[in-house]
Amino acid sequence: MRLVSYLHPDAPQRPKLGGIVDEAIVDLDAAATWAQGACSLSREDLPSNMLEFIYAGEATWQYARCVLDEVIKAGNPLNLRGAKHKPVASSRSSVHLLPPIHPLTLRDAYAFEQHVKKANENRGREIPEEWYQFPVFYYTNPNAVFGPDEVIPPPRYTRALDYELEIAAIIGKPGKDLDKDSAASTIFGFTVLNDWSARDIQRAEMKAGLGPAKGKDFASSLGPCILTVDELSDRATERPGVYDLSMTARINGTERSRGNFKEIYWSFGEILSHVSDEIQIYPGEVVGSGTVGTGCLLELTKGEGPWLLSGDVVELEIERIGILRNIIGASKKQS
Repeated sequence: MRLVSYLHPDAPQRPKLGGIVDEAIVDLDAAATWAQGACSLSREDLPSNMLEFIYAGEATWQYARCVLDEVIKAGNPLNLRGAKHKPVASSRSSVHLLPPIHPLTLRDAYAFEQHVKKANENRGREIPEEWYQFPVFYYTNPNAVFGPDEVIPPPRYTRALDYELEIAAIIGKPGKDLDKDSAASTIFGFTVLNDWSARDIQRAEMKAGLGPAKGKDFASSLGPCILTVDELSDRATERPGVYDLSMTARINGTERSRGNFKEIYWSFGEILSHVSDEIQIYPGEVVGSGTVGTGCLLELTKGEGPWLLSGDVVELEIERIGILRNIIGASKKQS
């Protein structure tokens, strides 16, 4: 399934849970009413938001898959009508996509060796040997998450705004002290993550021996959807929680970054195993991969820029998940 959270013009204050079918946005609640009797549960068993949906567990996920399969079988979802002739689906252009989930927590790893090597070269050093001992990560701000096509307000304190091309795992099952295979089995799905970065502030923070914090906490973008892991069986690798998916980034239509999820050094199984060491992980938590090789201006320009400017359009694309597009807003310094 490709699942989204969105706003419809008929109810602009009430987020809906949807699925993407042939690029149409299917209202799962309306589709469940339309498909009543074809699937084992009832529409009353379908939560209205992504976090509750993930918490509901496997039976509810299977029900949603059944409903979307019925929509697919029926043909063009835009022609389907539910109760009181209510449309089952909307065109993507007619709705506003939100971040697919508002995470309980948002961690970000540092797991692609090529990126780590370049980042350290820019600082005039080799990769620290500790990086090879365990998958490091940090906590970023789950309350500053943006969705597709949203404007990213650049913080007034930076002159070095950068993007980061990442993939993020959404936890679907609880666990603690997990081995890498069990940890990988907790993943509900994946989405695109842009870990926006103020490189000048990040550099200063890390010289001080702590961080990043203000260099990162002002914005992260997630979207356009959550692709559930059952859609990726044909792209699985031998490493737990790693799939063969191309990753690209474009600025104003020009490709700047290209990599592949399978190039990750630390698998998501290993990352989540380390995250769960001595603590409980919960459904709805989100963990990023860190930047794929070539996946940021810091790496591409040896840390010198040029950096992102007001009006720039940044598109991050991961195969099968889709395109996460954002626009850089006006700088407060220039206003």
